[in-house]
Amino acid sequence: MLIRISLIVAIVAGLLAGALNIVKVRDKISTLITQRDDFHTERDQARTELASTRKQLDQATNDLAQTTQELTDTKVQRDKAVADAKTQTKRADELSDKLTKTTQERDDAQAKLAAYQATGFTADQVAGLGKNLKSTQNELEAVKEENGVLQRTVSRLTAQINELIGTNYVVTLRADLRGKIVAVDPKWDFVVLNIGGDQGVLPDGEMLVSRDGKLVAKVIVRSVQKDRSIANIVPGWQLGDVIEGDEVTPAHPAS
Repeated sequence: MLIRISLIVAIVAGLLAGALNIVKVRDKISTLITQRDDFHTERDQARTELASTRKQLDQATNDLAQTTQELTDTKVQRDKAVADAKTQTKRADELSDKLTKTTQERDDAQAKLAAYQATGFTADQVAGLGKNLKSTQNELEAVKEENGVLQRTVSRLTAQINELIGTNYVVTLRADLRGKIVAVDPKWDFVVLNIGGDQGVLPDGEMLVSRDGKLVAKVIVRSVQKDRSIANIVPGWQLGDVIEGDEVTPAHPAS
């Protein structure tokens, strides 16, 4: 009898322990289910937030691209505006210069017109005076040229006369006469000058040869052509070698 009671007590105790374990397991399962549901909720919330963040990122990227394009377009427009401003400024300066020049030309024209009107002559009379002035100027130039020819002829004849009568006459040459040696014959001591009768060179005229401002020699003209002369080097006056390009000036310039 005692054994039965003990078995019953043991069975009851086991059942109680099993029931207690079942209750604990069920509570644990409930806790796990709750935790699982919370995890799923947090996961879904995180996915939602991630999708929202991605959407915002895409929007920000699009906004950045649009802003960059607008900035590029703005820079292009600014550069074009600056170039246009420079062009307009240059054009304005040119127009200002033209206006100044035109104004000056107008003032000059008005001054000339006033001076013309003050003369009391008609346009035909002024034209006639201009033609007469031009004709007179041409005649004056012709007279000057003829006078120069006559003077050279007189000088040449005077030199020939003095040579014939045996005087110690010194041939003078134009004070402004300048020339150069274009050829040299050291064997026969003569040189060729690039000036002649048209420039005022006379036979027996003496000329000084210089180089870099220093005296080299003295020559005497023996033959005169239109624009060339041949001269001999005067003995005792050669201080150095005479070369092509040396300058010649009158030894006895006319006063």
